[in-house]
Amino acid sequence: MKKFKIAFCGTPDFSVPTLDLLANHPHVDLRIVISMPDRPAGRGMELKSPEVIEYAKNKKIPFFQTENINREPEFLTKLKNEDLDFIVVLAFAQFLGSDMLNIAKLGCFNIHTSVLPKYRGAAPIQYALLHGDHETGVSIQKMVKKMDAGDLVHFHTVQIAPTENGGQLYTRLKYQAALAMNDFLTKIISQKITYTPQDDSQVSFAPTLKKEDGLLKFKSKTVNEILNLIRALDPWPGTYCFLNGKRLKVLLAEPYHHKISPGMAKNDMGSLIVGCLDGSLRLCDIQLEGKKPCSDKELLNGLKSEINISEN
Repeated sequence: MKKFKIAFCGTPDFSVPTLDLLANHPHVDLRIVISMPDRPAGRGMELKSPEVIEYAKNKKIPFFQTENINREPEFLTKLKNEDLDFIVVLAFAQFLGSDMLNIAKLGCFNIHTSVLPKYRGAAPIQYALLHGDHETGVSIQKMVKKMDAGDLVHFHTVQIAPTENGGQLYTRLKYQAALAMNDFLTKIISQKITYTPQDDSQVSFAPTLKKEDGLLKFKSKTVNEILNLIRALDPWPGTYCFLNGKRLKVLLAEPYHHKISPGMAKNDMGSLIVGCLDGSLRLCDIQLEGKKPCSDKELLNGLKSEINISEN
């Protein structure tokens, strides 16, 4: 029985289901796992290995860690001698140079959590939610030097639930990625793989999000835009505004029937209401700077001053 010699490049927990599939697939000979170096983590700032390295250690799979795979000539020579059929890349957090891209017979294949060419870049899951999309998906593309621009070899779509947040969609898609890889392996085994160029006229981007992207601008955004931002950035980096000059994390919000002016805030019978461009929101679950998460009613009960919501 033919077994494909494969190397796997990945880093976080998101990569583990796909790695687990490859490690247990009857047609795969997983030669090595490649990942980022150990990092200090937790209160004690002790060194912690990436999740894929923890998996490799537990399963006794050979592994290699580096900050930049392109600056490892000795390792690349060793990898070339493995006579690999192809390399699988998922959430690796490194760009691959020409040497790495050309090491394996069939090349390198990247799993991406959108239907390419939509949402090329680091944060496709969040951008699908941010834009209120009803579906997203998983793509596998043969890697080229340009980011997420290679020919598609597989994709499938995934429906997004109306209230689904970033953490929930992340969890679903990490398993969908493994399913996509299983389908891709079936195509390779049956020699039915096809290469479809991406339509450059349909390209959009999903660059890395920063903490400041979570600032809620009630005065200039609609109810749906605010709700989409809250769920897209849950759990990271989270959304926030300022209540009486203190940072207020907004964990959950919902549309509210009582309309008030954009940017204005009101205590409406124990509900914290904020006006948006086309309606109002109730900030249901919140966390004031230095405090534990609580309901809006709990926060308002302990508030002695007027309510002033602002962007700084």
